[in-house]
Amino acid sequence: MDRLEDVGRRVAIVGAGYAGMACAVTLAAQGVPVTVYESGPLPGGRARRVVAQGETLDNGQHVLIGAYGELFGLMRRVGAPSDALLRMPLELRYAGGFALRALRLPAPLGLLGGLLAARGAPLRERIGAARFVLALRRRRFRLADDCSVDELLARHAQEGSIARHLWRALCVSALNTPPARASAAAFLAVLRDTLGGAPGASDLLLPRVDLSRLFPEPAAAFIAARGGELRLNARVRDLEALRRTHAAVVVAVGPHQLAALAPALAPDYEYQPIYTIYLEYPEHVRLPLPMLGLEGGLVQWVFDRGALLGERGRLACVISAQGDHQQMEHDELGASCARELARALPDLPAPLSARVIAEKRATVACTPGRARPGPATQWPDVFLAGDYTDPEYPPTLEAAARSGVRAARLCYARIQ
Repeated sequence: MDRLEDVGRRVAIVGAGYAGMACAVTLAAQGVPVTVYESGPLPGGRARRVVAQGETLDNGQHVLIGAYGELFGLMRRVGAPSDALLRMPLELRYAGGFALRALRLPAPLGLLGGLLAARGAPLRERIGAARFVLALRRRRFRLADDCSVDELLARHAQEGSIARHLWRALCVSALNTPPARASAAAFLAVLRDTLGGAPGASDLLLPRVDLSRLFPEPAAAFIAARGGELRLNARVRDLEALRRTHAAVVVAVGPHQLAALAPALAPDYEYQPIYTIYLEYPEHVRLPLPMLGLEGGLVQWVFDRGALLGERGRLACVISAQGDHQQMEHDELGASCARELARALPDLPAPLSARVIAEKRATVACTPGRARPGPATQWPDVFLAGDYTDPEYPPTLEAAARSGVRAARLCYARIQ
């Protein structure tokens, strides 16, 4: 129950995903009491722990990068487990032979050296890719006019193995949108902060705990210790009722969920899916690396959950963005992923079982000209948070964290 002295300052946050919890933590750290309303049984939103067919799994396999400064700062603040992430230099290795590893040198030397030493691509392509990076740096990773990633690559003669295994792969992973339709401006924002960022900015960080434990659950403990509250299984249906009883309201749900809660704020977006297919093998099965790329099929990346989380024998296949897999039944999709793995890794036995988790609206389509509403709304006491509101970043966990902090600052300014 809210204390009477809190009522005039308490902020309501609708949605306990990464954006909502980032907002709650930022306000709680400033002494502002918050109540977070979450319709589901766990915090995390589209990056959370789920139970599927009796097994506890993540609803997706996320890869973080060293440039995620806002998210990592929040994780440190709430006391997330110190060993929650496996950190390694940018390394992309494919079962087919392509391999690239950034060198531990100041930008851009680390990437340039990695490009020139990459395996599985002719020297001409590697030199061309290095020139591409230098050209982007000269332009400060900005475009006069946005275009598709494919158009950007064509302008700079990026084709062949490097384009396929590096640029297009990074585009799909970061923007969750096919390169033919993805925003080059958003893609360059990611490249600017990673490949052109500070030492360690391009590192890959793979979660070693489930996605709810990674940040949302420590965040919930943090706000509770400061007079806040997380209410689970608490669906909000009346925005006006919250406005009457709180100093401000932050709506941190997916844009498709805004239509029921606040139709005037609901943007009309196209969405992109992410499918995660968990294949269970005998416990001795493991990959040569925690993360391995595949090509020529549906699966883009496969992760060794045994090496990462101790889930021995469990491999997670990830299929980002739209494609033919959306028309397949789950049994058919699981069998197709198993065949692709068997072709790439001939010694792999048959899987014991398969589970498919489909986030059909995982992110908004990150296309040129996509509307980015920002945190402010037509009401002075209502703010938006969510990865889709970031002014330049694609819809990632870092964009979600940034949006939550941005909304929290506006709330704090209002109640002050």
